[in-house]
Amino acid sequence: MIHIKKSINAWSVDGKTGFDEMFSLLKKAGFDGVELNVDKEDSSAHSLTMTTSTEQLSEIKQLCEKHSLPVVSISTSLYGGKLGSPDKTIREEAQAILKKQLECADALGADGILVVPGGISDDVSLLEAWNNSKRALSELKDEIKERGIYVCVENVWNGFFTSPFDMCKFIDELDCDYIRAYYDVGNVVEFSATEHWIEVLGDKIKKIHFKDFKRNGGRLHSGGTWEDITKGDVRWDKVVSELRRAGYDGYLTAEVFKQDDSQSFADYYSEISKQLDAVLSM
Repeated sequence: MIHIKKSINAWSVDGKTGFDEMFSLLKKAGFDGVELNVDKEDSSAHSLTMTTSTEQLSEIKQLCEKHSLPVVSISTSLYGGKLGSPDKTIREEAQAILKKQLECADALGADGILVVPGGISDDVSLLEAWNNSKRALSELKDEIKERGIYVCVENVWNGFFTSPFDMCKFIDELDCDYIRAYYDVGNVVEFSATEHWIEVLGDKIKKIHFKDFKRNGGRLHSGGTWEDITKGDVRWDKVVSELRRAGYDGYLTAEVFKQDDSQSFADYYSEISKQLDAVLSM
């Protein structure tokens, strides 16, 4: 039987909590791994940044080992539309972010990073952003292969991947074994059935984000709100079934945020862990 493991993004953690305490709390809550983020300076007490040193990464790695909680992937809040920009200088900024993520992943033992292609605007068409994003990633393929770390493109709310076929086409055109999909279950619920994306993407999925979304009136294209996992309109039984059918055996990374001010963060982490357990038991 395929064993799927539980992870959580560090954005879900109290921003005042440092690495040592964070790893301890998440391990006690029942998580098998954690996803760290490259953010702006002083974003949180547990953010990586563009200036995080080799020595700091080594210290973080030692803390991971102390708590037996591996870093499973490296995300970031820094891309915006940079990867698909028509400005070469801006694309190079995006490439520098990607290289930093690779460096962090390599040092911390993670096998994948999250990358956001895009850059559509009033002045940049979808086709232009598509070609620019592909160009920026293609220029790094040799380094990606040398690192042996998966670069996983994510579907976000930027109008770039509006169907799973878009993601497949983008990945296929890059033609690199180490460029795969980072599929976000919740980001497509407003306009489609999320399990259908998994059916199409199949074994292209290397990483996955879990969160839930409730449509207004239960209707597609009606807007909605973020909800706790299992409280929205994601059909979790079908999601898990399709993931198992695809042979997915990686981590499910919860990317969620505490909404109840009266709840302690420790209780919140335990609640998320139990929600993932409930999903995996379906």
